[in-house]
Amino acid sequence: MPVVTTDDGVELYYEEAGTGTPLVFVHEYAGDLRAWEPQMRALARRYRCIAFNARGYPPSAVPHDQAAYSQDRATDDIAAVITGLNLAPAHVVGLSMGAFATLHLGLRHPHLVRSLTAAGVGYGAQPGKRDQFRAEIDATASRIAEEGMWKMAKTYGRGPTRLVFEEKDPRGYAEFMSQLSEHDTDGAVLTMRGCSGSGRASSSWRTSSAG
Repeated sequence: MPVVTTDDGVELYYEEAGTGTPLVFVHEYAGDLRAWEPQMRALARRYRCIAFNARGYPPSAVPHDQAAYSQDRATDDIAAVITGLNLAPAHVVGLSMGAFATLHLGLRHPHLVRSLTAAGVGYGAQPGKRDQFRAEIDATASRIAEEGMWKMAKTYGRGPTRLVFEEKDPRGYAEFMSQLSEHDTDGAVLTMRGCSGSGRASSSWRTSSAG
């Protein structure tokens, strides 16, 4: 199983396809590397495409210490993939939670990147709504811990933007829901509290998304 080991000893599972300039995909909270399959298939014709599962998302390791999950750690994990696979400088594409880490990667490790694409970035960054956002995150994490991700996925996956997805692409939405329900419960809880719950952004990134 192909893995990159981070500086704190966590193994991150990755998949790759194609050759050429490196292109790294960083998934959202509700997704994993499988969500990038259409992009991997299309862009591997021109690029060396790499998608990986964040810590907490099997087959990547699931540390059970809350201190192992944070915005900084998510950023450093992208850096670990890039340096571990000798990809620098790489194009990096992130969605929502992955976009936040992608943005911070560019700020903290600019020498590792060729370009950044950050989609749906900025959850919890609106100053007037941070306390509300963190309270909602804590409540959702507690519910996931209580019910299990396999059950909570049926609620979490029914947000307004997801329903638009279902309307446009019922088959793709069904696949998304199936994959979401397979996520590790402990990993989902720890990631939500450590990464989403500590969301922050520069003043120029003020959109709100918890994906």
